[in-house]
Amino acid sequence: MPRTNDPGRTVSSRLLEVLFAFSSDHPCLSVADLTRMTGMSRATVRRLVLELVSVGALQRDDSGRYTVGLRLWQLGTLAPLTESLRTLAQPFLEDLYTALQQHVQLAVLEGQEAVIIERLSAPGALPLASHVGGRQPLHCCGVGKVLLSHADQELIDKVLSGPLRRYTDRTVVDPVELRSQMAACRRTGTAIVRGEFTDDADSVATRIMDAEGRVVAALSVVVRAGSVKPHATLPSVVTSGLALSRMLGWRPARSPTASAL
Repeated sequence: MPRTNDPGRTVSSRLLEVLFAFSSDHPCLSVADLTRMTGMSRATVRRLVLELVSVGALQRDDSGRYTVGLRLWQLGTLAPLTESLRTLAQPFLEDLYTALQQHVQLAVLEGQEAVIIERLSAPGALPLASHVGGRQPLHCCGVGKVLLSHADQELIDKVLSGPLRRYTDRTVVDPVELRSQMAACRRTGTAIVRGEFTDDADSVATRIMDAEGRVVAALSVVVRAGSVKPHATLPSVVTSGLALSRMLGWRPARSPTASAL
């Protein structure tokens, strides 16, 4: 539901609302799109967009639509958790990519979604719906199931009590079955997902832990269904996950706990 054009709101809150309208599902928006999505007047939206363009937070393409600008992207890379994770994870992602020649990705929990903060992809790998910075559902992708399994109980209950979208015929939407899967994931630290988010994609994911044993991220390999046996990639993925966890200060004596993200 679009928000009302409340005259008491600050300029900064309006600017942020315009920026937050952009997402992986809506990376390119027109003034008309932003007017509809924010509920503000067209004149207000146009003025705010021009201000954001002038400082490089947004940029205008040849069609007259707008995308997130380079300066805003650069600002986002300064987020301490994601940047330190990306930097530390890079060698492990590169090793997995070199060995398996598949999609290798790193994700963190934000709200009720998994956000992809890094990905390496082989030229011939299957196309994926999301990209770096994109969001994935927690209930039906590998990194999502790992992150949800280690989240606090309040988030788990909230996700499973809401409507769960069925992306393919194989998407698991039964809360009882999902709770069983999450219990197994907490025991093993891994999740294998077959065609639940994308019909022809299988995913093998594992948890990343910090010095306190908190699960702060998930690492996965995504393969074309039938091209590689998921269990064959599992040891490599788990080994990389444990090695990256050690880089973050985790030691085997510390049991994994719910994520604090």
